[in-house]
Amino acid sequence: MPTAHLDDRAVIRIAGPDAHTLLQNVVTLDVPAVDRRGSGYGALLTPQGKILWDFVLHRSGDGYAADVRAAEAEAFAKRLSFYRLRAKAEIAPAPELAVFAAWPAGNDPFPRSGGEAAFDPRLEKLGRRWVAPAGSVVTDASCADWHRHRIALAIPEGGVDFVFGDAFPYDAAMDALGGVAFEKGCYVGQEVVSRMRHRGTARRRIVALSARASLPAPGAEIVAGERPLGRLGSSSAEHGIGLVRLDRLRAALDQGLPVRAGAVEVAVALPKWATYGWPDTAAPGED
Repeated sequence: MPTAHLDDRAVIRIAGPDAHTLLQNVVTLDVPAVDRRGSGYGALLTPQGKILWDFVLHRSGDGYAADVRAAEAEAFAKRLSFYRLRAKAEIAPAPELAVFAAWPAGNDPFPRSGGEAAFDPRLEKLGRRWVAPAGSVVTDASCADWHRHRIALAIPEGGVDFVFGDAFPYDAAMDALGGVAFEKGCYVGQEVVSRMRHRGTARRRIVALSARASLPAPGAEIVAGERPLGRLGSSSAEHGIGLVRLDRLRAALDQGLPVRAGAVEVAVALPKWATYGWPDTAAPGED
């Protein structure tokens, strides 16, 4: 069972009497569910409903530990503090803590005995994910190994598979990965997210890519013929993750057009975990 320190992640500690209420009123996930399960996946949005940061929230001691992209941790903590107002909650970096993951090798199952770390809240096949004191866990795999595993499952990660400040939760498949609590009360950006759900207006979606050659760097344009479909996110050798307009992609596939990421021809499929399906083809001339 490979185990890795995810050194591209950092931990922000949120604690105090009002930490639970603060988070519940601000982020997309359901904090009571985190209390029950040990962790949850969510995001902090703009008032316009776009993702500023996605994160995994862990129950930790008398508070919570958010594991976020390391380069964005300081900005995340600052923005969360903006919403604190008079709440009795402390929000601060926790450099003494680190994020770890363990996942099955091949088809090996996980032991399910008591005391195990929680499964990654997005998808059980990702393995277990937890926060612990830095240096306290013996590792035998790298962060790059973990990302190869993640990419093989087509699980997107903010900052590489979608652009912070530009993507809605549906674009990042957060609705399919348990990242949005639709039944809870208001949170920042909730009105836009709910409206998109009820109107069914989500068009950009995460897809799994495969190729016979190594894929280009993140950000490469995905096209069908000469028509842009979206952009490539993270990749590992011949496998990658794309964020595309599904209606345009469906129209291209119906026409038999080849799809390319950069100069590399790719095969495209919906992730196995997707709760969304193929839309009707786009109307001619539709943007």
